[in-house]
Amino acid sequence: MPLSSPAAGTPSGTASTPGGPPTVTPHAPRERSYQPQSQLPPPSAQPHPSFPTHNSPRTWLLTSACSPLAVRLIRQLLDHGDYIVACLPPHEIDHPDRGAEFRELIAECKEGGKDAEGRDRDGWKERIRGIRCDGRGMAGCGAAIAEAVEVFGRIDIVLCCKSEAVVGTVEELSTTPVTRNLVRDQFENLFFSQVNFIKAALPVLREQHTGHIVALTSTGGHIATPGMSMYSAATWGLEGFCDSLAYEVAPFNIKITIVQPNQEIQSLTNRLTFAPQIPAYKDAFDSAPNIRDILGNVLNTDPETAIPRPPTPPATEPVATPDSDVEDTNLEPDPGRGDVFQRYPRLPPGAAEKLVMETVHALTAIGGHENPPARHIVGTDAAIAVREKLKTVSEELEDFVDASLAVDIFDSEVLDEAREGDRGVEKSPAA
Repeated sequence: MPLSSPAAGTPSGTASTPGGPPTVTPHAPRERSYQPQSQLPPPSAQPHPSFPTHNSPRTWLLTSACSPLAVRLIRQLLDHGDYIVACLPPHEIDHPDRGAEFRELIAECKEGGKDAEGRDRDGWKERIRGIRCDGRGMAGCGAAIAEAVEVFGRIDIVLCCKSEAVVGTVEELSTTPVTRNLVRDQFENLFFSQVNFIKAALPVLREQHTGHIVALTSTGGHIATPGMSMYSAATWGLEGFCDSLAYEVAPFNIKITIVQPNQEIQSLTNRLTFAPQIPAYKDAFDSAPNIRDILGNVLNTDPETAIPRPPTPPATEPVATPDSDVEDTNLEPDPGRGDVFQRYPRLPPGAAEKLVMETVHALTAIGGHENPPARHIVGTDAAIAVREKLKTVSEELEDFVDASLAVDIFDSEVLDEAREGDRGVEKSPAA
C-alpha cells in the first residue's frame, strides 16, 4: 500500500495547532566560526549519518536526476519512504549511456519486489515522478514545481544537483566564437539553471512557511582549479547567491545549505566539455600534472570515451623564445588537439558506488534537518583541503593586516579634524 500523501503530514521542525497551519519560529542562518583542529579523524572513525527525524514522508525535488549520485540517492530516499520529483534534462535522459541508470531504476520501481540489497520496492512507483526539464528556461522550472505540488501536495527539499564542467584555460575559452559560447553554457548549466529552480520554488516554500534548499556544489567553491576557471566562477557564483538568499528567506523558515564534496566527485560523474588546447599552455604545464591530463587519463581508460588525439602537424615556423625576434603566434588552438568535444566519464564497476556514497549519506542526513548547517564539507580529504585554504587566507590576512588598517578612517587625519571640530562646537555655547 502506498504511503499517505505528504501533504497530510506536518513538516519536520514545526508544531501544529488545532484548526490552523503549522507554527514555526524563524531564525537567521546559523553562523559558524572556523576552529582549526590539529588532526581530523580517519574516515573509519566517522559513523555513517542517518536520516533526520521527521513525522511524515518528505518530498524531494532533484534538479538533475540522471547522474550516478542522483540515482543512488533516489534509491535511498524511496527505501526510506520519501517522495521524489526527478527533473530530467532531455539531453541526458535521451543519451543511451547517461540515462541508462535512471531508466533501469524506473523499471525496478514498476517491477516491485525486493532488489539485490533486500530493499522492498513495492510502492516505489507511486512515490516518484519524472519530469523532462533542464532548468535553462524559467517557464519549464515553474511547470515542474507546479506539477510537483499537484502530484505530491508540497515540496520539502529542493536539491540543486546539476553539474557540468568546461575544461580550458581563460585564453583557450576566448579564441573562437565556439569556445566563447562554452563560457555561456557553463554558467547556464551550473548557475542560471539552478537559480531558476530556486526562484520557481520560493513562492511555494514561502507559502508553506517551511522548506530546505540544498545546493550540491564542490570544493571548487573554496579552491579554484587551474584549467577550470569558468567552472570555479560559476560554482562561486551559485554559493554567493545561496549565502545571500539564506538571510532573505530566514523569516519564512526556509533553510539553505551548501554541500561540498571533493571536486572529482562532480567532475567524474557528470559531463565534461574540453576546449581545444593552446600549445603555449601545453608547454607551460608539461612539468606538472594538470586537470586536462588528469581527466584525460580517466577517459582514456575506456576506448569509447578516449580523447581523440590526431597527430600534430610538423612545425614549419621558427619557435618564438624570449631572446628571439620571432613573434609569438602560439595562441591559436592546436589543430592536433582536435575540436571541442564532450564526454561522460565511464567508471569501472563498483567505482561509482564508492565515489558517491559518502556524499549520498551526507545529503540524506542533512536534507530536511531542523537546524542544518550553512555549509557542509564531505569527506576527510575535502575537509583537509578546505582547512588548508582557510589557513592560507588567514595567514595572508595577518601578513598584510597593517596595510589593511592603514586605510582605516578612524586612524586618519580626517578623524583628527573631526575631533577638533567637535571640541569647537562644545566650547561655543559656553562663550
